[in-house]
Amino acid sequence: MTIQTIVVPDLGGAETVEVIELGLSPGDSIEVEDSLLVLESDKATMDIPSPASGALVKYLVAEGATVKVGDPIAEIEVAGEAAVEAPEVEEVEQVAHEPVAEVAIETVPEPSPAGSTERTILVPDIGSDDKVELIEISVAVGDEVAEGDTLVVLESDKATMDVPSTHSGKVLKILAAEGDKLGTGDAVALFEVTAEAAPVAAPAVKSEPAATTAPAAPKAAAPATPVEPAADAIQSAPGQPAQPAAIAAVEPAALSDSAQVYAGPAVRLIARELGVALSEVPGSGPRGRILKDDVSNFVKQVMKNKAEPAVAVSGGSGIPAVPAIDFSQFGKIEELPMSKIQKLTAANMQRNWLNVPHVTQFDDADITELEAFRKGLKAEGEKRGIRVTPVAFLIKAIGAALEANPEFNRSLAADGQNLIQKHYCHVGMAVDTPRGLVVPVIRDVNEKGIWEISAEISLLAGKARDGKLKPAEMQGGCFTLSSLGAIGGNGFTPIVNAPEVGILGVSKSQMKPVWDGAEFVPRLLLPMALSYDHRAINGGDAGRFMTHLVKLLSDIRYLAL
Repeated sequence: MTIQTIVVPDLGGAETVEVIELGLSPGDSIEVEDSLLVLESDKATMDIPSPASGALVKYLVAEGATVKVGDPIAEIEVAGEAAVEAPEVEEVEQVAHEPVAEVAIETVPEPSPAGSTERTILVPDIGSDDKVELIEISVAVGDEVAEGDTLVVLESDKATMDVPSTHSGKVLKILAAEGDKLGTGDAVALFEVTAEAAPVAAPAVKSEPAATTAPAAPKAAAPATPVEPAADAIQSAPGQPAQPAAIAAVEPAALSDSAQVYAGPAVRLIARELGVALSEVPGSGPRGRILKDDVSNFVKQVMKNKAEPAVAVSGGSGIPAVPAIDFSQFGKIEELPMSKIQKLTAANMQRNWLNVPHVTQFDDADITELEAFRKGLKAEGEKRGIRVTPVAFLIKAIGAALEANPEFNRSLAADGQNLIQKHYCHVGMAVDTPRGLVVPVIRDVNEKGIWEISAEISLLAGKARDGKLKPAEMQGGCFTLSSLGAIGGNGFTPIVNAPEVGILGVSKSQMKPVWDGAEFVPRLLLPMALSYDHRAINGGDAGRFMTHLVKLLSDIRYLAL
């Protein structure tokens, strides 16, 4: 048995990195390429894989420690030879100035005797260059999977997306783990498929903007192998004593409260320069991570409230937090975890409510003729395969109202001193799904007719319910429509979806008696509530917008003008 000391590998240009996760305990067994710990620079998160099988003796660093290339980080006990064979690749092109842990090597698949071949299944185009979190693996090794079956589920800040299989075959290996950050082109699984269905792939080296998990990193190699640069990813020094200076720097007694928070080196540097205690700064990033903007916003808030102590609570600065209550004392309870979309929606609603001075205006639109015309389109809609709903007319009318009242097609600039006038017209529609509330966006509504808008509504609503919306399909909205017509209610006050400055809430239409000057006649009235940001919109602007909208819905012939 041999004790092997693992040191920090080549970081591809980063001088120091932070230890953000220690995933094992002393005595835990570990296999080749299993993750020992996770390091983080100001640009990427990197898993450090084990170069050999064995058992963890101890860590030589603690979470929150700052380390550099060559610092000892762990000791493992290995049996026999510690060297690990490198993947057989004819040529590997070294990517300059990139961490080796971020290089993924795809080898030539070897066909099996039965006439099948191995193929790596990749994440298809998700409509964004950003990495998103893998929250669920839907298959297991040995499963037979058909083309189009869901492999994994990815979740971005705005939506959950099922990733379908691009081929049929048998799952040989899962190449990603829950919690990984994946993007377009990243490896998900290794399949055994028929040779006709999967041509042999050539060797390739893929450079990713951010390191993911161990399957994406090359195995360590002996110095004599053709992939010598990759061998530097893990440097072993059996019997080498730990560096006292590196260990002393991470003794638990020396860790401050700020060292315990989740933040990268760049953020910590800014905090030190500004004299900010990170333990007092609320984080807005994934898993409560503190971002640079969080530190800047905290400092701004403190400067605005010099006479008051800075408060970092979920209720906002100066607002008392809701007290925690033990509900079990009153009866039987069950704690249900919120989905990521529900958490983000809650945070966005609170942020918008605290930051936007809301005003809501109410009115009713007479949609008697509109509804009669819509029902008259049923036969033609069946031929076209399109169902026309009142939402299509509402979105079309909102687009015309935005064009006539450009004050509602603006956003406040980040400096709070200017307004951004938009010369495009995209309308978002809130869709209630099992995973939470999402808002797909219909683009250029002023350039589309009712049939085209209806078809797009059906398509996006279906994607939303199935969790297949892409991030790009939920971005760029100028105004939002929230319709509860199918559910009911007489009215509600919607919250502005900042940075937009207006939102229309629509409730259930009702037949009511209306005085026409001679008698009461039954008319179908649609209750509407317009909420707006009073920093950018005044009461006169809102009154003109709502009046114009009511006019368009009461006589849809105006939509043709």
